[in-house]
Amino acid sequence: MKTITILGSTGSIGTQALEVARLRGFGIYSLTSNVNVETMENQIREFKPKLAAMVNEDAARELKLRVADTGTKVLSGTGGVCECASGKVDSVLNSIVGMAGLVPTVEAIKSGNELALANKETLVEGGRLVIDLAKKHNIKILPVDSEHSAIFQSLQGCPPSRALKRVILTASGGPFFGKSREELQKVTLEQALKHPNWSMGAKITVDSATMMNKGLELIEAVWLFDVAPAQVDIVVHRQSVIHSLIEYDDNSVIAQLGVPDMRIPIQYALTYPERYPSPVRQLNLEDYGTLTFDKPDYEAFPCINLCREAITKGGLFPAVANSANEAANELFRKGKIGFMQIPEIVGSALERASSFKADADSDSYNLEDVLNIDKLVRESILSETKVI
Repeated sequence: MKTITILGSTGSIGTQALEVARLRGFGIYSLTSNVNVETMENQIREFKPKLAAMVNEDAARELKLRVADTGTKVLSGTGGVCECASGKVDSVLNSIVGMAGLVPTVEAIKSGNELALANKETLVEGGRLVIDLAKKHNIKILPVDSEHSAIFQSLQGCPPSRALKRVILTASGGPFFGKSREELQKVTLEQALKHPNWSMGAKITVDSATMMNKGLELIEAVWLFDVAPAQVDIVVHRQSVIHSLIEYDDNSVIAQLGVPDMRIPIQYALTYPERYPSPVRQLNLEDYGTLTFDKPDYEAFPCINLCREAITKGGLFPAVANSANEAANELFRKGKIGFMQIPEIVGSALERASSFKADADSDSYNLEDVLNIDKLVRESILSETKVI
């Protein structure tokens, strides 16, 4: 029986991962969350982990009282999450949202744990650092994002020479597909959170609405699959049936298809290389009738090209883009800035990247450098942005 740890167990990916664990009979070593005490208590009582951690100190104290009758030890803060991540298990699934997932990722790798990665910011912020560390410890990084899982699955039949010409990421287009830049100036948070195909947390759903999510996935693909930024293309596919594609040197294109349900990539990352029955319904193409493909509107959704620019420049430029986006995304969700201020803030941060010392040599930065960049960028944005 496989034993796993789930970082971010009360979120969308975490709860679906526990569905997979329940179905497959996996043991749970540890679970972590930010503040969701009630859901965490229910998870502890069902799955009986050895450890649980809450980032929020008050939430940790409340959880400790609630589960005092169980055998689960409750930890707190980032240190508690890292202790959960470093416990020896068969696989650590990291579904923490945002930059907060980077340090636990590093701890999981250092402890020799296989990593099922749903936290794309880990590779956006610390790509070279994380990849080199995984190679040093001989650790597999198995992608959980539906797009990167699709690429990973499509690559299973590649020749020894790999012969990979192009990676094609599909994008749903989010809730604002077809809207002009002018129309997007007036959209609301409520509208941004109405994703047409996927049920996700608020931060990721807003990223999908700005299409920053696709830009971050572009950067992640560069690191996961060792390709140049120019080899990563993006196509809008509204139905979210084709999850991504690869093209070989002979122009043969391989794709992975399925209904839009995250339990497929979650289970594959946790059971690789084996496949098992899943709770996901079977794909019937006749239910869709037509699959469509469109070019992204880079004028209305400039975040994609901002991310392409960042990873092309290299070094810590992607970290600047991600940290700026996290700060801007949060300001938008709090009603303090407009929707189109998000790409404006990201673009401005990249223009000022040298002031954050982001133009360091791409092979020389360390974890402290990444954390410092993150702090500087966020502080700058919070102090300089004009709020509504």
